[in-house]
Amino acid sequence: MLRLAVPNKGSLNGPATSLLTEAGYRVHRENKALFATDTDNDLQFVFLRPMDIAANVGAGVLDMGITGQDLLTEAGTSGDVSELLELGFGHSSFYFATPSGNARDGIAALDGKRVATSFPQIVEHAEAQHNIKVDTVSLEGAVETAVELGLADAIADVVETGASLRAAGLATIGEPIMRSQAVLVRGRRSLSDDAERAIEVLVARLRGVLIARRYVMMDYNCPDHALDAARAITPGMESPTVSRLDEPGWYAVRAMVLRSESQSVMDRLWNAGARAILVTPLEACRL
Repeated sequence: MLRLAVPNKGSLNGPATSLLTEAGYRVHRENKALFATDTDNDLQFVFLRPMDIAANVGAGVLDMGITGQDLLTEAGTSGDVSELLELGFGHSSFYFATPSGNARDGIAALDGKRVATSFPQIVEHAEAQHNIKVDTVSLEGAVETAVELGLADAIADVVETGASLRAAGLATIGEPIMRSQAVLVRGRRSLSDDAERAIEVLVARLRGVLIARRYVMMDYNCPDHALDAARAITPGMESPTVSRLDEPGWYAVRAMVLRSESQSVMDRLWNAGARAILVTPLEACRL
């Protein structure tokens, strides 16, 4: 039985559980239990802290896990695991930040300076990336106050809106030193053929749900003279499905369309001459 680690709380827990459920897995646990077993799919879910997931999958204690790319780096296990699939949630961006008046000096100006952070491994990774060396001051929280308190010259932290930085008189420097999102990972050790097939099924199911979330199915009727224009508007994943209608000179067309663009696509189709345009949400797919 495969063992898959799932975040037990925090911003990754809800989306991870929902994704697995939509993919057909039984993830329900009783009274916040540490384990949940899906006997139909021969899979056991282990609920752990996201940081512990990175460490345990990397050490081979667990077969697979859902965690953040940042946590893999911070746990020092990114070389011991393989990323199988980016999951599209849990996005975060890490920046260096310094007093606002110094922000224009760039990341190179941090060389030799004190940098406060709760993510020392990510800072170490950024040092190598930008060819600088800083004196890392590790803090558990309240990193934004470190400069004002005299503990550091700059900070490295997750930045969302930047409001807390501005309140502390800080500004980000340059581009993010890391962008992160939730990922499905596995350890590098070899597994049985059955386990490998189960992993392939899991990845295919999750990928199918992620694609279905991004796309809708669009059906419409189209006159012959507008068919080429309509095909260009809705090329689909490979090509649209086109069938003749009983009405002479008319066709039924079906194609997958990005959900975010569905309204504008309908406008363009209507203007091109298409009629009876219908949009249907997708729950899952295999492509």
